[in-house]
Amino acid sequence: MRPPAPPADPPGRSGHSAVVVGGGLAGITTALALADAGVRVTLLEGRPRLGGLAFSFRRGELTVDNGQHVYLRCCTAYRWFLDRIEGTALAPLQNRLDVPVVDVAKPEGRRLGRLRRDPLPVPFHLGRSLAAYPHLSLAERAAVGRAALALKKLDPADPALDTQDFGSWLTAHGQSARAVEALWDLVGVATLNAVAGDASLGLAAMVFKTGLLSDPGAADIGWAHVPLGELHDRLARKALDSAGVRTEVRTRVTSVSHHENGTWRVQVPGETLEADAVVLAVPQREALDLLPEGAVDAPENLAALGTAPILDIHVVYDRKVLGVPFLAALGTPVQWVFDRTRASGLREGQYLALSQSAAQDDIDTPVAALRERYLPELNRLLPTTRGARVRDFFVTRERTATFAPAPGTGRLRPGARTKAPGLCLAGAWTATGWPATMESAVRSGVNAADAALAALGRPRPRRPYPIEEAA
Repeated sequence: MRPPAPPADPPGRSGHSAVVVGGGLAGITTALALADAGVRVTLLEGRPRLGGLAFSFRRGELTVDNGQHVYLRCCTAYRWFLDRIEGTALAPLQNRLDVPVVDVAKPEGRRLGRLRRDPLPVPFHLGRSLAAYPHLSLAERAAVGRAALALKKLDPADPALDTQDFGSWLTAHGQSARAVEALWDLVGVATLNAVAGDASLGLAAMVFKTGLLSDPGAADIGWAHVPLGELHDRLARKALDSAGVRTEVRTRVTSVSHHENGTWRVQVPGETLEADAVVLAVPQREALDLLPEGAVDAPENLAALGTAPILDIHVVYDRKVLGVPFLAALGTPVQWVFDRTRASGLREGQYLALSQSAAQDDIDTPVAALRERYLPELNRLLPTTRGARVRDFFVTRERTATFAPAPGTGRLRPGARTKAPGLCLAGAWTATGWPATMESAVRSGVNAADAALAALGRPRPRRPYPIEEAA
């Protein structure tokens, strides 16, 4: 489609203009931050909706999220984003961290434990929970405590940590295979999208130090109680419109080039848009295709930055089978199970979503084979499912859901600024210091907006939440 001509400058706007390519969380954040600073912004998205890899779609009577996304209280940037789009009440946080963990591997049957915090200072806030955690022996629990204290002393920004894998570090610090499975990977796989042996020690240290060892409430979990599209598409569009951003979906950018007069040209089918700054807020390989020659020092790094898949399995039962909002599982291929009944609009029965991170082994498995494998596992995990009828079973696959957080990844992630004046990068894959999460995406958008404002000679507004300086 041919985008309409941009509107005249609204009151308070500068003569500067910017084009943001990509309408995921990074692009939306960039556009809002630039518009809030007085820049005229056009946001271009190739898909028919905003939200990137955190979106919803219709399936019969259901509104389905493509994957289960959560955030933590320590995710200050994403919390600001929710507030900025007036969505905070729709994605509330737990009052206090509380994660049911069910182990079905024991011969004596199903066993329930919990990871929850007390209102005590770090590290005592988790002491009682760890001391009573039934999935580890007394010796393993003591070793976990010692490893946590050692982890707290690490500096995640130390480049040497990025060359090591987390699994080897855990082994060197006395962690048994059971401790890795029942605790470290329970948290790490969900946040890093990799098992400990495949994850950078630097990123793992960042996750555990920030989430579990920084503030007593840092790991309290929040999630959308409505479809993600309500937040990342409808409310985001409303906020963009209110900020004066021109938003165009179904508009794919084919090239970006620097004009001899110092401005940028962005080519879409049927039209060339001109702007003073451009932000590429798209996946790394798409950014690589659009970057002009010489814009980054080592473009091969973007190609070398691997990806990791996430598989979500969706099961609709004819009755209620899960009595808690979510749980984590051990001794089974099932990782995390969430109740999505109310958010999906289902009126009868219960809709469960199984979030399977680091899903390299299952990502291309046919649906029939996944059904044959996972329904019996749900029967083991949730005995109440054994008398229930499965009304629907389907899967969603994100083959390139995140960048792969492997050792050495840190040196491959570029900052927001490029060598081309006025051309910036955004995305959870850029150098935010975080793994590929919604938090990282929002932080990258703020970094890119800061870099673009600097290139335009515009003052940077005060940040409304704690965040690292732009890369």
